[in-house]
Amino acid sequence: MRRRLLKNIEWPILITTILLVIIGLFAIYSAAASSDEVEFGRQLLWLAISIPVCVVVTLIDYDTLAKISPILYGVILLTLGAVLFTESRNGASSWFEIGNILVQPSEIAKIIVITFLALVISRMKRRGDKEISRPTRLLLLIIIFAIPTGLIALQPDYGTAGAFIFAFILMLYTGGISKKWIIAAIILVAIAAPLAYVYVLPEHAKTRIQTFLDPDSDPRGAGYNVTQSKLAIGSGQLFGMGYLKGNQTQLGFLYPKSSDFIFSVIGEEMGFIIAATVIILYVILITRTLKVAKTAKDSLRSMIAAGIAGVFLFHMMENIGMTMGLLPITGIPLPFVSYGGSSLISNFIMIGLLLNISGRRQKNLFGE
Repeated sequence: MRRRLLKNIEWPILITTILLVIIGLFAIYSAAASSDEVEFGRQLLWLAISIPVCVVVTLIDYDTLAKISPILYGVILLTLGAVLFTESRNGASSWFEIGNILVQPSEIAKIIVITFLALVISRMKRRGDKEISRPTRLLLLIIIFAIPTGLIALQPDYGTAGAFIFAFILMLYTGGISKKWIIAAIILVAIAAPLAYVYVLPEHAKTRIQTFLDPDSDPRGAGYNVTQSKLAIGSGQLFGMGYLKGNQTQLGFLYPKSSDFIFSVIGEEMGFIIAATVIILYVILITRTLKVAKTAKDSLRSMIAAGIAGVFLFHMMENIGMTMGLLPITGIPLPFVSYGGSSLISNFIMIGLLLNISGRRQKNLFGE
């Protein structure tokens, strides 16, 4: 069984993950070199914890985890509600402080919510392919998705909430939702988006959008971070300014440079070639994850892989996009590259799930 598991595993997923982690460690070390921060040592510690967790998740019987996902879903909702009453950090109540460690429950929530949604969708599909498109069934899925997403938005953490939305959409599409609902959703978003901007979004969120549209309107205030980020990436040119030699990085103009703007550090010091390599690695990771969804043994595993692909896709697009001024700043990390314990562990758990699913797939079902 173990031999067949190792034979079927989607090895490019593991290889790209390792390469991204290595690039991330070099970038974090450089980002922390000019300050008294200890991110690099802590990231190594989190990595030492994450790797065994990934191995365990790869080897366990995933059906057992799926069966208890309703219980885990209830627990994570309580946790997401409780974190709203914690002390605000950088304008958000997203972390529990345990000693010197900050734990972000929304990161673990990604895995639990995706798993529970996958379980519900797979049970619907057993009753028929059109079951997911029935209004009552679709409403149930929206409720399951909307409650944790709403709690995360209240923190406020719009970036992570966006990752939930991407995962949910990709899972519904993979599950075979009717095209009429897709069209209806597009129309609804087109109508609701301007109304939400005017009547729902708080002022700081509106400021971020306005800064995205015109960062030069307040270059020393709201537009400062994106301006410095674009300067850093642009000054790197083809081969970079040299490791530990980036002006914006080493002189402290980038903030927070080890997490949100880690891609700016890479672009400045390592240049376009390495920055483009990072993007290519993410494209490989996401496309291979979608392949796992296609070749999964059953709909449960297929939905899980699709949800994980949605999370990785959003994080990659949003983080890199915001450092280049192409998307609004949301403070979302770059998977496996940015500093952060909760993020690293949750990402490695998702990699473990992908390796678990790919190792137990039936390739011959899809002519492979």
